[in-house]
Amino acid sequence: MHNDACVAQVLEAARALVAAFARTDTEAYFAAFSEDASFIFHNWPQPLRTRAAYREVWEGWLRDDGFEVLDCQSSNAFVSLQGEDVAIFSHDVATRLRIQGTESLNHERETIVFRREQQQGRWLAVHEHLSPTP
Repeated sequence: MHNDACVAQVLEAARALVAAFARTDTEAYFAAFSEDASFIFHNWPQPLRTRAAYREVWEGWLRDDGFEVLDCQSSNAFVSLQGEDVAIFSHDVATRLRIQGTESLNHERETIVFRREQQQGRWLAVHEHLSPTP
């Protein structure tokens, strides 16, 4: 597949992932990740080694903290293809959240590694790393 087409597909996969997050759409958000995806968040004490582990944390936030994403804006998107089936997506993200009734605005940088599924050709996120913006 031509590089421009791959980049466009990765950008669309990232856009859909961010849009699902921005809607607090649990099903669509987690469907964007492979089962073996891993997650490193600057605001969580340890890495989450699977999609199921992250989903358990997410559902706890929803249940216990009234977690809600109010808005999520992506900017400065960049895609680096690493062969035909792996891509690194990075961007700046501004996220408005409500947690325990209090709103906050976070400015962060995020890197998401995508891998193309062999059977369906769909790009799924296999690793996410979130850092504060300096």
